[in-house]
Amino acid sequence: MKKLSIIVPCYNEQETVELFIREMEKVETEMPLKFEYIFINDGSSDETLRVLKNAASLKENINFISFSRNFGKEAALIAGLKAATGDFVTVMDVDLQDPPELLPEMYQKIQDGYDIVGTRRSDRVGEPVIRSFFAKNFYKIINSISDVKMIDGARDFRLMTRQVVDAILELNEVNRFSKGLFSWVGFDTYYISYENRERSAGETTWNFWSLFKYSLEGIINFSETPLNIATFVGILSCIISIFAMLYFFLSNLITRNPVPGWPSLICIILFLGGLQLFCLGIVGKYIGKIFLEVKKRPNYIIKEANLDK
Repeated sequence: MKKLSIIVPCYNEQETVELFIREMEKVETEMPLKFEYIFINDGSSDETLRVLKNAASLKENINFISFSRNFGKEAALIAGLKAATGDFVTVMDVDLQDPPELLPEMYQKIQDGYDIVGTRRSDRVGEPVIRSFFAKNFYKIINSISDVKMIDGARDFRLMTRQVVDAILELNEVNRFSKGLFSWVGFDTYYISYENRERSAGETTWNFWSLFKYSLEGIINFSETPLNIATFVGILSCIISIFAMLYFFLSNLITRNPVPGWPSLICIILFLGGLQLFCLGIVGKYIGKIFLEVKKRPNYIIKEANLDK
């Protein structure tokens, strides 16, 4: 019997782990696969690790990896992918916003010849209006400036063949944006839509600011357009300043009067200074990414695990 590895990142999810396992047990009976669970405790400060250890003691196919601190979801995903031994691999959120009952349909699409079967939300019911607005516009922006196309509403929840997982593991970059990497590797992909779901329990650790920073990671990791914008702004500022100097020179030559406008001059200086800082910020962000890559620090540090049981 072939094996399905289920990667489940967890951060302060003590209330949802057992609910997730119970729902997944219902799906196990519907699929001709051996299930392997890999829970990644991403430095939780609650009782998540204790709950995972208890679950692992009760079921042989439940494994866990516990980080030394919180390294973020991207680190948890790559740790799970490296630990997975299944012929097929899926990534799921433990809060049940990723419907487990879709797995049989996703597996059938894999059998039909697809390499990746992803999921996407058909709506954003229950999500704050501002967050929905920025999320939709993020996909419009990233798809207009990047060669890698990302599906609006796409989730990390997807079923992949072993070949796809091996291809993703060949990407050794430290700065990771999984939604982009899943698209970048290519392969035949099919998306299943479903209505948005609320968390089964607990509270999300994602807020507007963390999602905003995450979206910036995606834009910087998969597009050089911000650098091109900085270059364009610099060139445009130079051209405008040249015409301005010619205007003031000719004006003074014709009227024989000093050019008034010290306040406007200060405003222009402040404006140009702001543009320079803006462009430097963009360049600095890319340099920072290079700095992190050159250091070659690991994506995560494992404090304990039970993968050898």
